[in-house]
Amino acid sequence: MWSMKKVYLDSAATTQMRDEVIEKMISVMKETYGNPSSIHAFGRSSKSLIENARKTVAGYLKVSASEIIFTSGGTEADNLALNSSVRDLGVKRIITSRIEHHAVLYTVDQLKQCFNIEVEYVDLKETGQVDIEHLKALLEESNTKTLVSLMHVNNEIGNVLDINAVGNLCKENKALFHCDMVQSIGHFNVDLSAVPVDFTAVSAHKFHGPKGVGFAYIRKNSGLRPLIFGGEQERGQRAGTESVHNIVGLEEALKIAYANLKEEKEYVTALKAHFIETLKKEIPGVKFNGDCLNAETSTYTLINVCLPVSSEKALMLLFQLDLKGIACSKGSACQSGSDKGSHVLNAFLSQEDLQKPSLRFSFSHYNTKEEINYVVSVLKDFVES
Repeated sequence: MWSMKKVYLDSAATTQMRDEVIEKMISVMKETYGNPSSIHAFGRSSKSLIENARKTVAGYLKVSASEIIFTSGGTEADNLALNSSVRDLGVKRIITSRIEHHAVLYTVDQLKQCFNIEVEYVDLKETGQVDIEHLKALLEESNTKTLVSLMHVNNEIGNVLDINAVGNLCKENKALFHCDMVQSIGHFNVDLSAVPVDFTAVSAHKFHGPKGVGFAYIRKNSGLRPLIFGGEQERGQRAGTESVHNIVGLEEALKIAYANLKEEKEYVTALKAHFIETLKKEIPGVKFNGDCLNAETSTYTLINVCLPVSSEKALMLLFQLDLKGIACSKGSACQSGSDKGSHVLNAFLSQEDLQKPSLRFSFSHYNTKEEINYVVSVLKDFVES
């Protein structure tokens, strides 16, 4: 029977779970099913799994276990930091950028409407990089209690923020720093003890773990109060019975990610380089959005490609790729049901380039050079047809 070739190049949207993670989660679901809040042996077994996972996560980030709060994912962690900063910490002003994830942008909009907070957007350079000098000017121009919310690795164009520079600026100006690290944890070594960051958001399904679980890092003595009230779970920071198997899955995925980081990073970096070189060779006029071509200021896990075809023809592109078994993203998956186009690309691309189709291809160690060659040949046929 004929079977279609399938190529998954959408790992920035979600990753394939590792077999070891699935096996670990199944064993927990079968054997350690007590409620972690129960004081009998069944409950204590579950509780110890959660606390061990918390220590593991804290160890990789070089922080205290008490600063890790398990959540349902990055969106909840972003909401917790932003909402609680305004409600509990006296924040009256938020500085962010127009290329943040909607988990941040929509939350900031809501806070503006409900609490009348001041919102400033830092300027972007031609490549979509945050203008650090403008951020410095914004911080220095006001004594209002401020929170800066800027992501570490952009989920659509892959730009990497200099978190040390931003963190130090925030510290100098007595501002709080919230950093969405959903696309970086598990792919980069991050030492949070060395970066002046107050809150981060992380999601397990971006590093080959399960969906529906992540964590917030909340610097100790921050004064943040919970968004979800009920029981005393998560040190009183997040009520609700913990998803033990998911938390253990997150821990296992993070362990494997960091154990194999050097080897997998080299492999994926080579795939990205091969993709770029082959596209340049086979499709004259191809462009790369953001800082994709700069290994120092862009993640190795994705590229965002602008193809030299008309907007009319572009309407069929994702459909054609899907027919050929290729999975990638037009924008970010979290807003792919919308046809407004990418808010990230809209923030810095020229009108001319916005008329052309841009695609995000994101990689993992499960991908191969053969797959890349196949995708380029399909793209070439489409451009030339």
